[in-house]
Amino acid sequence: MIVRVMPDVSGIDKVFDYIVPDRWVGAVQVGSLVRVDLHGRRVAGWVVALDVEPPAGVTLREVTKVSSLGPDAGTIELARWAAHRWSGRVVPVMKQTMPDTMVESLPAGPGDRSLPAGPAEVVEAFGEPGVTVVQLPPAADRFAYLLESARLGDGIAIVPGVGDARFLGGQLRRAGGRVALAGRDWALGAAGGTVIGARSAVWARTRSLQSIVVFDEHDESLQNERNPTWNARDVAIERARRAGSPCVLVSASPSVAALAVADRVLRPSRTIERAGWPIVEVVDRRDGDPARSGLFSEEFVAALRATSGRVVCILNRKGRAPMLACGSCGELVRTNDGEHLMSEIDGELVASTGERRPKICSACAGTKLKRLRLGVNRVREELEALANEPVGEVTAETKAEELESTRIVVGTEAVLHRVFDAGLIAFLDFDQELLAPRYRAGEQAMALITRAARIVGPRDNGGRVVIQTRSAEHRVVKASLHADPTAFAADELAIREAANFPPASALAEVSGSGAAELVDPLMLRLDVDVLGPRADGRYLLRAADADTLADIIADTPRPKARTRVAVDPPRV
Repeated sequence: MIVRVMPDVSGIDKVFDYIVPDRWVGAVQVGSLVRVDLHGRRVAGWVVALDVEPPAGVTLREVTKVSSLGPDAGTIELARWAAHRWSGRVVPVMKQTMPDTMVESLPAGPGDRSLPAGPAEVVEAFGEPGVTVVQLPPAADRFAYLLESARLGDGIAIVPGVGDARFLGGQLRRAGGRVALAGRDWALGAAGGTVIGARSAVWARTRSLQSIVVFDEHDESLQNERNPTWNARDVAIERARRAGSPCVLVSASPSVAALAVADRVLRPSRTIERAGWPIVEVVDRRDGDPARSGLFSEEFVAALRATSGRVVCILNRKGRAPMLACGSCGELVRTNDGEHLMSEIDGELVASTGERRPKICSACAGTKLKRLRLGVNRVREELEALANEPVGEVTAETKAEELESTRIVVGTEAVLHRVFDAGLIAFLDFDQELLAPRYRAGEQAMALITRAARIVGPRDNGGRVVIQTRSAEHRVVKASLHADPTAFAADELAIREAANFPPASALAEVSGSGAAELVDPLMLRLDVDVLGPRADGRYLLRAADADTLADIIADTPRPKARTRVAVDPPRV
């Protein structure tokens, strides 16, 4: 038997033909991981086709080892699609399809197990093929959607983190479902049941695919950081489409990208939505004196002293530029559209978008501007003085036992992924998130609020989220205050469409020493816009849609110099 093999070698996108010795003919199938000789060295590779016709006049070598089972033919084709869609190589995607350890055979499949049907609205979400977006309040129980997916048969559930996967997987196992954690339980999932895991779970091998459910589809962790920069939500949509199965996207604040491709959007009533949000208190810092109160408003101090449970304070200090505010009216110095902050350079106001103007407040025409210092060195000490008790500072090195030893903690937004219960979460200065020079800044800020709201719980619990800001009229703040992410999504989509940002278009960021060489042939094309270069030599490519952009990049010769193409960049 002659097979076609894709080598697991970076920089090689070709396939090669090999002979399978008779002793391994029955063990080799599409997706099998094998070892072969290539250019004088032995490398791993995937079998991508069986019983092929080799090129004439070519002497073939033998497969030297059959190592493990791997993805099925459909997943291999999906990996090729993703490599093209996100303008990268297919080998890094293929690695996501493999088990953590070598697998020689699959266990027996699960027996028949009857799981109970969920509420009518949950059953409706999985009722027909296509993309269904489900908007749930932050504190709502998501388990019913996982249980319904398992009731339908073999499926995949994708969550932002491994901790979420273990928690929901444990619930499903106790309810009688067959659960496999992605990667670790690869063989168990391939034999049948529900595969649950973080973003790589979307590549899991399954016996069949009756449904896919993606929890917190708006979360940035679902996007791969390395090239190709595939997003598990979008891969899930395509995989479900190919299988003719429902793809259910669950979120407290659905992304505009998900809403743009949804066949159905299911939202709760306003009564249910409001009840599922905590009390959100907005503190307008324009009326305060930062020289006296610093980062701690009177409202925050009152909430701190009234809270007996866990208190979490969020302050993103690293890599943040100082902000300017008008000394007369207290408004932040922003661009004319109000979307981005401006800083003072050589006696004038400058924004990352290129906008420039004299040092004048656009709100009241005042000329006295003051610098707001976000990098307060004594935040923890001041909190200790206010609360009269120890305060913990959470960093990447903070251990779990250290986190539990103090009732009050302060840290960057990363603390929201390490604390699972709190009575008060306070964003000490939220403007750097709201007005960050990124087209997705609003969605990213909304994601922080919804994450905090889930930790605090519904308003009946008595917890609260405090937002300190000088942008109280921002769409994110208003939507959070009124527990109305639907209004935020409508405003966000209108802004994106006016600026021709995704989902109204498709973007790719080109960087590296070969960036200029890659984009130079595209300058005269009418189907792509070339934006840049920035001061750091980066370019943006913009096309009408993702397929058009992928085809354009695929048709453009890659320079030999180091070049990185990041499609769907989340922070530009």
